[in-house]
Amino acid sequence: MVGGAVVRRGAVVAVLVMLVQMAALIRPAWACGCGAMVPGNQTSMAVREETSAVRWDGRTEEILMQLTVTGDAANAAWIMPVPTRADLALGDTKLFSRLDTVVAPVDKTRHYFWPRDGDWPFGGDHKKPNGASSAAAPGAAAPPVSVVGSGELGPFQYAQLAATDPAALESWLHTNGFTMPAGLADSLKPYVDQGWEYVAVKLAPAANPGGAGRSVPGKAVPTLGGDLDPLKLTFASDKLVYPMRLSQRAKTAQLLRLFVFAPHRVEPVAGIGGGGSLETLYAGKPDPEQVRWDGGQGPAVFLTAMRNELSRPAAITGDYEFRAAPADERYQRVRYHDELLTIGGVPAWIATVLAVLLVFAAVLIALRRRSNRRRWAAYPPRPVAPPRPAVPPL
Repeated sequence: MVGGAVVRRGAVVAVLVMLVQMAALIRPAWACGCGAMVPGNQTSMAVREETSAVRWDGRTEEILMQLTVTGDAANAAWIMPVPTRADLALGDTKLFSRLDTVVAPVDKTRHYFWPRDGDWPFGGDHKKPNGASSAAAPGAAAPPVSVVGSGELGPFQYAQLAATDPAALESWLHTNGFTMPAGLADSLKPYVDQGWEYVAVKLAPAANPGGAGRSVPGKAVPTLGGDLDPLKLTFASDKLVYPMRLSQRAKTAQLLRLFVFAPHRVEPVAGIGGGGSLETLYAGKPDPEQVRWDGGQGPAVFLTAMRNELSRPAAITGDYEFRAAPADERYQRVRYHDELLTIGGVPAWIATVLAVLLVFAAVLIALRRRSNRRRWAAYPPRPVAPPRPAVPPL
């Protein structure tokens, strides 16, 4: 009887554990630095990385955004706030690979003199790498929510929205198939107060090359995964801004990479919280041919590449706003490779030690000879007596 009760109790515990694990699997993992990324029902998704190229000339801003996602969602949507009405277009899929090449660390070799672990006589190979690096015009919105534009771009379906009520905007999104995280209206309110507009985007994996596959009984359903197609938004703005506030609703840590083209090197006006700060990866004026924008020649302006890991998205307090840095100081990361210094294939320390020993030996020999000369000088040879005069014979 007691044994049966123990078995039943164990079975109940096992079922509860399975239910908790299943709930964790189907819980949506919203994430998107620029906006709110949301998967469909009973699926999960996380944005592993968000990469954006931003071009700003003081009046117009362009954002080319690419997301790298993981999960098993068969479709997804996100919303992007913009300060003024935006024009949408598909972005250059190869731009980011070119930018990665430009901002990558340069390799340099530096030599060390004394042997280390692995060098003779402590080991074999004398080479041992050691990496080191060193206010916008408000949109018109008479009703609580207005659809001011819509259309399709490749795998994307989008709607451009204006709103005067964040709760009404959240309701519109739910009604039109955008399953948003709870409390999104609170994060949208600052944008509504400033008269911003919104770009709501839907994406299905069937037309996206990064789509993976998720099996269901009877058929295979393509799922979103990998690098999504880049989307470009162009809008008027007298400030260089990058929207981040909606990432307050993210359930996973955020990794953001920004490539900013502007007349000068840029720096953030202030931090945005979230447990991270922008790290500069590159600053300079690359060859325009290396950073071709939209298939044409790249802008002949200053490029600042930055990276940010936001470990606590819920602590994000606003959007990134950038200003010109005090100076257009250039910066390039360096990856050093340390090598033992050699002379003619012989470790320099050995040649130096041998040279020192030879010099020391020569000095000893010279000192010994000098000492001998002094000794002989201290004891001069005895003078030879003059010969006696010969005695004449008797």
